[in-house]
Amino acid sequence: MKTVLQVQNMEKYYGNKGNVTKAVDGISFDVEKGEYIGIMGASGSGKTTLLNCISTIDRVTSGHIFIDGMDVTKLKGKHLSKFRREQLGFIFQDFNLLDTLTAYENIALALTIMKTPAKEIDERVKSIAEKLMITKELSKYPYQLSGGQKQRVASARAMVTDPSLILADEPTGALDSKSARMLLDSMETMNAELHATILMVTHDAFTASYCKRILFIKDGKIFNELVRGRDSRKEFFDRIIEVVTLLGGDSTNVF
Repeated sequence: MKTVLQVQNMEKYYGNKGNVTKAVDGISFDVEKGEYIGIMGASGSGKTTLLNCISTIDRVTSGHIFIDGMDVTKLKGKHLSKFRREQLGFIFQDFNLLDTLTAYENIALALTIMKTPAKEIDERVKSIAEKLMITKELSKYPYQLSGGQKQRVASARAMVTDPSLILADEPTGALDSKSARMLLDSMETMNAELHATILMVTHDAFTASYCKRILFIKDGKIFNELVRGRDSRKEFFDRIIEVVTLLGGDSTNVF
């Protein structure tokens, strides 16, 4: 199996010599192609900092992050921008769709920037829209879409370039329960049928139960790891809650 992501002894500090906060403290882990990984942890545990460094939005203090064999901690300027555009897909809590573009145009934008031929753009946008069940929404503008539809458009935008890694930051955080379930079903389809490699930060045990493996972060370090294996989603959810309890609370107020 191909290793898509390697995090090697990553550390991230904030502050100065007199007041240093170690947000991420020597974390190492690998993600194989086609894995669906969740990252959970209390507020301030370092999970968002970890995601920001992997996504190249923030820079590490020390250690290395390899994505598809490329050490992204060494990339700068236009090389970093090109890598981020071509190799990473992003799904944000607040959608980040452009209001002046239709759903179709939002999804196609990255391919347009990459100078993909128009016929190929059309084929790829329509193909991913069909898989995520948003074909009827392609001509609509964001203000005409529900929260769940917006997030599936955002998911299609993340997938359409066929990135090495999709990074999702609290993707269900702004959705009602029905829309959240539809999005999670769509992400499960992306993972199972399109072999998308997904790394998702979430505070919610139900959302995390869709993952195949979960890393729990505490005080900047990996506290525990769960692998779903042959468990049903309900069985995996129950195991997640057990770890949440070990961390000192429940899924609604710890994560």
